[in-house]
Amino acid sequence: MARLKLKLQLYCGDEIAMGPGKADLLEAIVRTGSISAAGRALKMSYRRAWLLVDTMNRCFASPLVETHPGGGQNAGARLTPEGEAALTAYRALSAQVEGGAAGADFAMLESAIRPAPLAPKG
Repeated sequence: MARLKLKLQLYCGDEIAMGPGKADLLEAIVRTGSISAAGRALKMSYRRAWLLVDTMNRCFASPLVETHPGGGQNAGARLTPEGEAALTAYRALSAQVEGGAAGADFAMLESAIRPAPLAPKG
């Protein structure tokens, strides 16, 4: 069983523009149609979910998520076409990175890691 996991993060300055958690949030927004429901589904506060969406929207050339406040049929949140494209591209790139990691360096690092840490000294 592989013990090494590669995590793809895309940076915009010092901010993480996209990473696994933000991609999961985008998928949850697609499923639920709202930032608050997506946050609840991922066990995070509305504030945390909103801040992650805000970061993504500020880091990409076009917003990834659009919101429609209030009640009614159009209320909630949804991915923009750019958001759908970014999510699809991020997931595809993540799969390429994970699939391309096999090789001698990966095998060496994986074999060098213990199955569990040693007990702390002292």
